[in-house]
Order: sequence, then C-alpha cells, then structure tokens
Amino acid sequence: MPTENGRKREPFRFCSSLNLTLLTDRRAADLHQLLGHLRVVSGSVIYFHTHHFLVQHQYVSPEPPNDFAFWVTHDLQEPRLGEELAAIDMVQFRTIRALRERIVATIERFVAGAAEHRVAPPEREFHFRESVSFVVPTGHVASSPAELATCIAQVGFGALMFHFFDARLRLERGANDFSEWLARECGETALAHAIARLDPYTYTLDGLRHQVVSLIRASLAKEGGQ
Repeated sequence: MPTENGRKREPFRFCSSLNLTLLTDRRAADLHQLLGHLRVVSGSVIYFHTHHFLVQHQYVSPEPPNDFAFWVTHDLQEPRLGEELAAIDMVQFRTIRALRERIVATIERFVAGAAEHRVAPPEREFHFRESVSFVVPTGHVASSPAELATCIAQVGFGALMFHFFDARLRLERGANDFSEWLARECGETALAHAIARLDPYTYTLDGLRHQVVSLIRASLAKEGGQ
C-alpha cells in the first residue's frame, strides 16, 4: 500500500534488544562521589540505572523506582532526596543527556542545602554498572496497522523495550517506533499521538502491550477495519 505521498509503504520490522550487564570500576560512598561519577559516566550507565528495574519487575511493578533513589533512601538514609529522585518523571525526557542533567541538578540542590552529608556503610556503596545492548531482528514484519497490532501481541518483552524505551531515550528516535511508523508510513497521526501519550512507566510491559494493541484495534474498528 502506498503512503500519502505516493511512495511504497516501508514495512515495520520488529527487533529485540538483548542486554549484557557490565560492572564498571566506579563506586560511590556519599553524594559528592555519586555526583562526580554521574557527571562523566556514559549514557549506557544512566540508562541501566534508570530502566533495568522495569525489566526485572516487568510482571509485578508498574512504576519502579530508579537505582539512585533506591540507594539514597535505603543505604544512605536520605529519604527526602530519595523521594525527589523517585519523583523524576522519566517520560518527559527525550534524551539520556536531559535525564542525567535532571538527576545531577536534583542531587546538587540537596547537597547545597544539607547541613551534613552521610556516608554509606561499608559494602553498601553504589556500584555503577552499564548495559550493553545487542539488537537482533525478531522475524516479525507488519505492513499495516492491523498487522502491527497482531505482531505487538506476539513479540517478546525485549522487542517492546527496544521499540518503546530504547528508541526514545537511547536512540532519540522520537516518542516511540510504533508512533513514528504509524504517522510516517500510514498517515495515522491521531493514533500515533494516542500511543505517544501513553506513560510507559505506569504500566507493566504486558499492560503496555495491551494498551497499545487496544488503541490500534479501536482505531481500526472506528475506521471500519483495514
């Protein structure tokens, strides 16, 4: 089927990301050390510590905290800062750089106003890790919104993570790959915007899958199907 400008529609090819976790040689025992590392670590380190909870607890936790909030609260015993870090709305950030700047600014503001600075107990330091991703095709290909919904219902969570989270934050490809394709190749701008407005951090991955599929199928039903 051609697009609105007459060119042949490019099919949506599903990929999945396989992630390998690596330890870095960086660790922090207090907020000053944490800030020093946060300012210079790679984007893959920031991505790992703000998103791996989502994968680890994909079945039970629709709104996981990030590692920085967890460590500050439980190991450094700074609950107020922990709440501020946990309250950072990750969906509003389009780049890892912007997310890093917000985390750093939040900690800097707390440090500037703190009368004393706690030190984590021995063996409770924050150890920085990073995620190395390998992208592989899944074999699922969609040429229409209806086929896209069918494939989304079938692919694994790795594909959802890649097209929803990696595409937006790590690869900076816009809201998410599904919305980008629906708008660009199918002219489904309203549907694309509806999917883009979903806050993926308030769903489990299975819940997010259900919402996206439901939006596509409801749109098709409204249009009379394709």
